[in-house]
Amino acid sequence: MPDHAISNNPTVQAQLDRLTMLSPGRDVLGLERIATLLDRLGNPHHGLPPVFHVSGTNGKGSTCAFLRGAIEAAGLTTHVYSSPHLVRFNERIRVAGKLIDDETLSALLSEVLDHAEGLEASFFEVTTAVAFLAFARSPADACIIEVGLGGRLDATNVLVSPAICGIASLGIDHEAFLLAPEEGTPAAPLDRIAFEKAGIAKSGVPLVTQKYSASLANTIAAQAKLTGAKLLARGDIWDAVSYEGCLHYRDEAGKLSLPLPRMTGAHQADNATLAIAMLRHQSAIVVPEAALSAAMEWTRWPARMQLLGPGPLTALLPEGSTIWLDGGHNPDAGAAIAKTIEDGPPVHVIIGMLKNKDALGFLKPFAHKIASLHAVPIPGHEHHDPADLCQSLQDKLDIAHTDRSHDVTVSLRQLAATSGPANILICGSLYLAGEVLRLNEEVPT
Repeated sequence: MPDHAISNNPTVQAQLDRLTMLSPGRDVLGLERIATLLDRLGNPHHGLPPVFHVSGTNGKGSTCAFLRGAIEAAGLTTHVYSSPHLVRFNERIRVAGKLIDDETLSALLSEVLDHAEGLEASFFEVTTAVAFLAFARSPADACIIEVGLGGRLDATNVLVSPAICGIASLGIDHEAFLLAPEEGTPAAPLDRIAFEKAGIAKSGVPLVTQKYSASLANTIAAQAKLTGAKLLARGDIWDAVSYEGCLHYRDEAGKLSLPLPRMTGAHQADNATLAIAMLRHQSAIVVPEAALSAAMEWTRWPARMQLLGPGPLTALLPEGSTIWLDGGHNPDAGAAIAKTIEDGPPVHVIIGMLKNKDALGFLKPFAHKIASLHAVPIPGHEHHDPADLCQSLQDKLDIAHTDRSHDVTVSLRQLAATSGPANILICGSLYLAGEVLRLNEEVPT
């Protein structure tokens, strides 16, 4: 089933089964089908609250989480559309702060699928239409929309007048889609990625960006100029730096000194500052400094260097052990993990990766910190064969101890039997991360 979409609710599951039968079963980029589907539904995307539209390779989900944290800390309500889900399909659609309930979800899936007959709309296109319908029919002060894949041809890019757009960090991912040859696009891979992500730029709408290499920055600037977007680049219009235990932000309106994010990883400060810059450069809602400060303390985002709490999985290990969970799966995500664990003890890595992901590029930045590596399959998805993955990484990264396993639970039991308190990192896929959260009974709410 696309994106491993399952539900414990029989009426929701019936609609998800129907979606599987009707969709082409693959990612399909382009705006024609989603535009037609939304038109059949009365164009609900034209009636959304002020939209914060976020693209990027890594960090866009965390940026959306910081946006939500700040908006809610200001006493306002916001809808959120994000992907993929980790455990339950409902996680993709948050209506005025709460995950969409099964009854509403089932009814909206049925309605959208009725209107999608004959379109061959993809899984993500149908899901996007469901989210826009839910958001248009429920009051809220704001609407946070995370791009699914790319930007220019992503289904969410039917939005015509967002309050503001933002681009998080950039890197190589989804090469089969975003680097497919196309006339009139940049030849250099990273420039092409920047071109695709900047495709969410809209005339007259602020476009807030991180700091990139000159080539990427020029590519984005060219797209902003072409569309008439108001480019607000980090290092120019705004900037931020972390030192002395605080996050120091500045723009033309003044300076802020905020707590560092509680989310693990230095890269989360960058994601938080992008959210701050987006909130400070739009005029649809008012979010005071106190709410920005609170968001640094409150914001959490599952499976991003998440320390697992008490549960069936953590109970398998000796007292004093830790399990970190991260859904990162590309070289830039690996680099972020490397910075996070560099000053800590070595880690025992349990990894599962989709077949189309670069395992070597992901692991290389922190290979020197790996005490042992245990490769596992990802149920329901095409993945690297654990035996092949172990052999390849042992040869190319000189990891002393590698082992294949049937699943995460078996790997944890093996570690518990062969060592004392262990520092463990489970990583390589958001799909694997979702399975881990389910097994440890930490379902996102």
